[in-house]
Amino acid sequence: MPLKTSRFDAAAVLDTPEAIEAFLEDAFESGDPSFITHALGIVARAKGMSQLAEETGLSRQALYKALSAEGRPEFSTVLKVASALGFRLHPERVAEGA
Repeated sequence: MPLKTSRFDAAAVLDTPEAIEAFLEDAFESGDPSFITHALGIVARAKGMSQLAEETGLSRQALYKALSAEGRPEFSTVLKVASALGFRLHPERVAEGA
């Protein structure tokens, strides 16, 4: 009998503020803009895209497009999304050569 599998959806397990924060920290540590954008999209789905659209003033369709793995959102969109998710971006000094 073949093994039944289902597609893993990270949004389904991001059910606490701590899980979301750890997920986003990992994404930002990657330094990969497309990975970060995709991670923001996953968190947005976990929180509810309709609610996020309302809070940011952007349409759901625009959010889905901007926060996809292929998305290239404007920085203002990233700031709006982060704020609506309860986060803020801030500079952090890194050691030289790191």
